[in-house]
Amino acid sequence: MKTILTHTGKIYVDTEHKLEFLTVGDYGKENNIKANFLGLTKEINGVANTEVNLSKKWVATISTQKGCPMNCKFCDVPKFGFYGNASIEDMERQIRTIIENESVRYTERFNVHFARMGEPTWNQDVLAFGIALKGVVRRCGLRADTVHPVVSTMLPRANTKLENFLHVWCSIKNDLYGGEAGLQLSINSTSDKQRLELFDSRSLSLSAISKIADKLPMPKGRKYTLNFPVTAQTILDAKELTSLFDKDKFIVKITPIHETASAIENGFEVTGYSDYNVYRMFEQPLLEEGWDVIVFVPSKEEDSDRITCVNSRRTYLTIIN
Repeated sequence: MKTILTHTGKIYVDTEHKLEFLTVGDYGKENNIKANFLGLTKEINGVANTEVNLSKKWVATISTQKGCPMNCKFCDVPKFGFYGNASIEDMERQIRTIIENESVRYTERFNVHFARMGEPTWNQDVLAFGIALKGVVRRCGLRADTVHPVVSTMLPRANTKLENFLHVWCSIKNDLYGGEAGLQLSINSTSDKQRLELFDSRSLSLSAISKIADKLPMPKGRKYTLNFPVTAQTILDAKELTSLFDKDKFIVKITPIHETASAIENGFEVTGYSDYNVYRMFEQPLLEEGWDVIVFVPSKEEDSDRITCVNSRRTYLTIIN
């Protein structure tokens, strides 16, 4: 096991099991989020790197697969190859490693993102692990007021079990967690042509995603999320989005696309981190259409640490070598 220290936490590289996962603290939503519907109205013109407090909010991002069989053009994980799904034991080992290597034994909020390596909807064990997660956290010695798991998916077109997976996860979110769980759909563009390029033709069309979304139950707690990592080339048509998705079910999340090797190699223009203008051009039309919008801005240090789901190039090379 190799541990890499970051500005806000640690990245773990498990060479034996071909897994990578991480733990980070949070700067606080008042510092890195703009969301008018939450009362967070300040524009974020750069995020300062400050000390984080795991006892307030603790984020664990774990892998659901060993590498990834998808080939998203902005993501570095496919460079690692694909070695199958992570087992329930693999996922528990990641959580245990994260918790046991910190001195904190109580936190107000423990978020678990199934988003480091892999596409979680290919792994049915994610559902079983989501059901078991609260017990796993307790057994690992952490007391948390809230345990909040989040599934992020790029909606692979070849996955015949995708719709069933999403319905089961929504039941876990709404019933088992009382709404304190998340579902994030990686939409990335309202242009099918652009999405074909971004996802290497491996994601469903927007119309197919819309039909699945219509069938999802109404969310308890926070709405489901439509995620848009944006570049200067991103096509985000607010009216088109309104025609596809229900504003009562979904919010829109805008983030910068991260400066991965793949993003650079494939010509994506990274938007930067200090000028809110690049986010306002996407946010304002959505607000005018009546959408709830979250703009999340990481610090430059967080991106350089490679702590995002598509950003593991720095560490998977360690596994290979």
